[in-house]
Amino acid sequence: MARQTSRFVCQACGASFTKWSGRCEGCGSWNTIQEEAIEAAAPRGLGRRRGRSIAFAGLQGVSDTARRRPTGIAEFDRVCGGGIVPGSGILVGGDPGIGKSTLLLQVAAALAREAPCAYISGEEAVDQVRMRAERLGLESASIQLAVATAVRDIVSTLDRPDDLGLLIIDSIQTMFVDTLESAPGTVAQVRASAQALIGLAKRRGFTVVLVGHVTKEGLIAGPKVLEHMVDTVLYFEGDTSHQFRVLRAVKNRFGPTDEIGVFEMTDAGLKEVANPSALFLSDQRDDVTGASVFAGIEGSRPLLVEIQSLIAPSHLPTPRRAVVGWDAGRLAMILAVLEARCGLSLSGTEVYLNVAGGLRIGEPAADLAVAAALVSAARGVPVPPKTVVFGEIGLSGEIRAVSRTEARLKEAAKLGFTRAIAPQPSPPAELRKRGRAEGAMEIVGIAHVRDLVEPFGAERSRGEHGTGQAARRTREVASHG
Repeated sequence: MARQTSRFVCQACGASFTKWSGRCEGCGSWNTIQEEAIEAAAPRGLGRRRGRSIAFAGLQGVSDTARRRPTGIAEFDRVCGGGIVPGSGILVGGDPGIGKSTLLLQVAAALAREAPCAYISGEEAVDQVRMRAERLGLESASIQLAVATAVRDIVSTLDRPDDLGLLIIDSIQTMFVDTLESAPGTVAQVRASAQALIGLAKRRGFTVVLVGHVTKEGLIAGPKVLEHMVDTVLYFEGDTSHQFRVLRAVKNRFGPTDEIGVFEMTDAGLKEVANPSALFLSDQRDDVTGASVFAGIEGSRPLLVEIQSLIAPSHLPTPRRAVVGWDAGRLAMILAVLEARCGLSLSGTEVYLNVAGGLRIGEPAADLAVAAALVSAARGVPVPPKTVVFGEIGLSGEIRAVSRTEARLKEAAKLGFTRAIAPQPSPPAELRKRGRAEGAMEIVGIAHVRDLVEPFGAERSRGEHGTGQAARRTREVASHG
């Protein structure tokens, strides 16, 4: 019987099959299975050798290299945990055109003042990288540029005792190992190329940054094991129609996860945003219905963003629900709680929800702010001015406590907010009594979502848009709590 010389591998999850099929049984993806050649195995018995004893070390010891190396870009260092770690691997993913290459070129130029940096591109020519550096005003930075896709050539060039500080590979999907017959970008090539480059970085003590392509679902293309191989995984997010960009850490062995860094895209490249809350709230108005300010936490940073909602009559059998920047399933849950526990009828209306600024929120503490925006849009009454809202809503309508309440309140007070609607039980000493003032911040503690709905008055009719006498009375009720 002839030995099998090829196998069929799913490019999405890495599952292997003996024959081709249109749908992967491992992950359910369609048209992702490709044929790859099998490496020739050594004859049985020739590859066996006696194992060597390995050396153990204690937790205490002295390292030959620096623990961290700050790049000089504060937002990037914040996401990495205070700077890059020598000998580590960083994977950066993001949509095409979001600014990954621009960000890493700025990082390399900033770090080049302290240590040598190399930028190897597999997608652009050297002149194209120079043109970007000239546009960013970085043409004088001492960065070594090269164009290469063969991992063997890269390893042979850099496997020497030079004091290299940073290596950028743009991108890992263009690299290939010549011992494999599969095409660049396949699961086997991405895995083997990343393993060789990360091993070189750990052996020589420099940091390697791998740029990764993303799929249409927003996940990094290639095998999932790629994210396990590196030490840090960063996602560069943002809407290309907005100037804001968010660098988010989803994995970090040397720092906190879910940390974010905020940048603003300008003609001269990416600019750091030291106070993102003020930037996200720059266009916020107090007299608009269907808008609330959420005091959230992203990593270790408190962040204030505006949540906007719009409710319109619908003549469709199934009214539309459109969500941008939040979980659509969680919006459906909040709508069900408002209808079942508070009697707010929204089943026959179209509901639109948007997080202003292009930011995506995944924190459950945004439930109460979303509910406040929906109730404000349904009743035609604005949320009281200078008010922030946060809290998690349970299925029975109870308001659950959230973490880091004090940090949220301090950030809101710093930006001029004087009132906060928050869960009643947490912390007990501050939120036990409704309307208690804590310095300049008045804290309104609520225990049930009904306490949020009642101050907005009775439900308006479909033809009333809040301009008559009844709407003015409900605004007065809401402003006085």
